[in-house]
Amino acid sequence: MAVRVAVIYYSATGNVHALASAVAKGAEGQGAEVRLRRVAELAPDTAIDANPAWRAHIDATHDEVPEATLEDLEWATAYAFGSPTRFGNVASQLKQFIDTTGRQWQAGVFLSKPATSFTSAMNRHGGQESTILALNNVFYHWGCLIVPPGYADPLLYEAGGNPYGTSWGSSGGEEPDEATLEAARYQGRHLADIAARLRG
Repeated sequence: MAVRVAVIYYSATGNVHALASAVAKGAEGQGAEVRLRRVAELAPDTAIDANPAWRAHIDATHDEVPEATLEDLEWATAYAFGSPTRFGNVASQLKQFIDTTGRQWQAGVFLSKPATSFTSAMNRHGGQESTILALNNVFYHWGCLIVPPGYADPLLYEAGGNPYGTSWGSSGGEEPDEATLEAARYQGRHLADIAARLRG
């Protein structure tokens, strides 16, 4: 049976979506079955419409990327979670989805499955590492095996050298550059490879 990777994320204006898509491509490149899933939007239309980039991203991905379900978590043998940084923490949209997983946690669905995380912020020092660590706290409680990229490949240095997980920060609102997307693809490959090794 092939490794099954659920890439689950929240993205407002598209940067985390770009990272999630790259992680998914990396895992697919290792032969994994992948489900790319976005969590439900919780913000009111008034807030979304006040930011044209936010509205444009929601409209562009609404029919393109399925909404995450708890069944996606039960299906997967490995997880990649992505969130924009919100005051150094996980976005409420993703946190709300995570908070619905109590039944799966109690049933041991997550136990010993590999998991990794990634993020984006408005600037280079906007709390990326603390956001990844916050996601990792969930994985500890779930009993997952955390899979960081570390410094296993020189290409990671070109993307800023974050050993916790791929992160993107830009004060000008630019989309993730190619070096960062390649780091995300590596992270997906690495996750799928570790998941395959664990399956024997």
